[in-house]
Amino acid sequence: MSFLSRLMLLALLMLSTVQGGERVYQKPSEFLHTVFGTNLPATQALTLTSSHQSRIKRLLGHPYRTSKVRYWSDGTKTAWIPEEVGKTEPITTGFVTKGGSIQEVKVLIYRESHGYEVSSSNFCKQFRGATLNNNQLTREVRNIAGATLSVRALGGLGRVALYLDTLK
Repeated sequence: MSFLSRLMLLALLMLSTVQGGERVYQKPSEFLHTVFGTNLPATQALTLTSSHQSRIKRLLGHPYRTSKVRYWSDGTKTAWIPEEVGKTEPITTGFVTKGGSIQEVKVLIYRESHGYEVSSSNFCKQFRGATLNNNQLTREVRNIAGATLSVRALGGLGRVALYLDTLK
């Protein structure tokens, strides 16, 4: 194989890696078992009214694409698994809320070709202890160069999870 052929093959392999695809860090069912152990609470659902949708639109900056939101609660903590589009693809994220604050954040499935750094535990731990005040998180979430839209998506989902927690 010539040098040029090897170089082209290497470029194709790198391009296919950059193009990404779906990265499953943890299945939603596994996330729920991590949160609740073997005693998984029953799935519950909130039906979002037009008033709820209006508030969520202010939190996200655009309408939320679903009218029902599933959640799991054991009476002390609640798990939410919402999705939000980063640049072009949905990011599936697990949130655990308790007493009006975020206890845990985990990116479960990342589908974008760039910005996957938001799935790191160092990024996600910035949300711990955040509450909602005047439609903003009370903790600053640092931006990541090249992942701005994914950072915004997770921040929006954090605000939505905290708002939904007040509705259940």
